Amino acid sequence: MQRARRGDTGTKRRTLGIDPGSRATGYGVIESEGGNHTFVVCGVIRTSSKLSFPERLKEIYTGVCEVIEAQKPDVAAVEDVFVSVNPRSALKLGHARGVAMLAAIEHGLPVYEYTPTNVKQSIAGYGQAGKEQVQQMVRVLLQLSSSPSQDAADALAVAICHANQSFYPTAES
Repeated sequence: MQRARRGDTGTKRRTLGIDPGSRATGYGVIESEGGNHTFVVCGVIRTSSKLSFPERLKEIYTGVCEVIEAQKPDVAAVEDVFVSVNPRSALKLGHARGVAMLAAIEHGLPVYEYTPTNVKQSIAGYGQAGKEQVQQMVRVLLQLSSSPSQDAADALAVAICHANQSFYPTAES
């Protein structure tokens, strides 16, 4: 599979979107050609609350590696940490992001990061869209018969956001 360049509309590209979380990490893979996106797979890597936090991080890492090895994406896009009221939760989320990004980098994938506001703006046209709006727009954009879970929909939204930004030239291109 050829890698696409910014503004290149004639090449297919697989994008892995990741919505990190210490208990549930969503993933979604799409294939894009120009502005057309096709659903490939999505799911959630769930960690056991019976495991220690480091062991849960290992499960996330292993799960992301398995998705990459099975789906062979060209690029990974990861949602950035949202500002949390609870610093401990934000730290745990940051650790989950780190192991997901490490898995992608170790498999030779370029990794891009997008804020939740950027993702929502790209998908729903409104940076403060709710989770249900994002789920619905992902379902519509990928022509799915039903909405994926919130974590998987968020990951697919990150993938779509990246695909849209990388296939359409910007002023600096």
